[in-house]
Amino acid sequence: MQYRVLGKTGIRVPEIGFGCGNVGGVIIRGTHEQQVAAVQHALDLGIDYFDTAAQYGNGLSEQHLGEVFAELKPDIHVATKVRVAGDDTKDVNGTIRKSLEKSLTRLQRDSVDVLQLHTNVFDNDDGQGIHVADVLRRGGVADTLDALQAEKLVGYRGFTGMGDTDAIHRVIDSLRFDTVQTYYNLINPTAGVAVPDGFVCQDYRQIIANATSKYMGVIVIRSLAGGAVSGPVRAELASDKPGGMMATGNDYESDLRRAESLSFLATTDRNVAQASVRFALDNEQVSIVLVGFSDIGQIDQAMAMSGAGSLNAGEMETMERLWASDFEVA
Repeated sequence: MQYRVLGKTGIRVPEIGFGCGNVGGVIIRGTHEQQVAAVQHALDLGIDYFDTAAQYGNGLSEQHLGEVFAELKPDIHVATKVRVAGDDTKDVNGTIRKSLEKSLTRLQRDSVDVLQLHTNVFDNDDGQGIHVADVLRRGGVADTLDALQAEKLVGYRGFTGMGDTDAIHRVIDSLRFDTVQTYYNLINPTAGVAVPDGFVCQDYRQIIANATSKYMGVIVIRSLAGGAVSGPVRAELASDKPGGMMATGNDYESDLRRAESLSFLATTDRNVAQASVRFALDNEQVSIVLVGFSDIGQIDQAMAMSGAGSLNAGEMETMERLWASDFEVA
């Protein structure tokens, strides 16, 4: 396993992190024995960063992780998330504290290494999620995370870069957060790559470079485009909304269509899903790539990309043509 540093937190993290959400989903849907085996296998390979959320499986992800950790007693880093939206903004402090208290109970821990806001941020009156003003105002999300950090309930403060691109950059530019999670994959590379005008997916305008300039840790999510580059996920897990739970383009079905053009990346040494993970790792400004697993074999496949060779110049030239044409030419 190769290791990197999670920005200004100084935490040494593995290149590959264990994503405990719906994609893959062993921590939510597996048996306790399967979960213990998967976590122990990951630990044996050097994966000691686990990312979960109160919303994953309606708390089951945190609960199951807590049970596994209680049994294995590993030396690990744990990150979880909180959602603040709608009427929650009337009592941001109370909402976050109640959510964290329940998360810590389920995880059977006294604190978490990273607590992340996991809500779309927007800066206009038509947005759905949380207005950037409620993130940054006095008594808002950032202030509450500061207080929890001072109380040693939270090690570091993070947020997920979902929602309006302008709002995401405003949160980064505020210097109030230590980490950012961002979509970054072969279907929508805009968090790390400049794309041509007219690119059909949401343009995140190189979030990774901006966050790195603020010494933030960069955590890549959706490296497999919500499963699109590794095969369709269950329909009920997909989203047809831009920036939704699964879609990283403009909708999940379109992501599946685009992924069909990536078969040229499969070689004798890797499949397309592995190539997508390697693509994210090729960006040296990325701190860690989170991958969801359904079994031990998938952990091994992801691990094989740590320290593996980069996508070559010819492959990247083809990718640039695909991005310019919305994947209409190979």
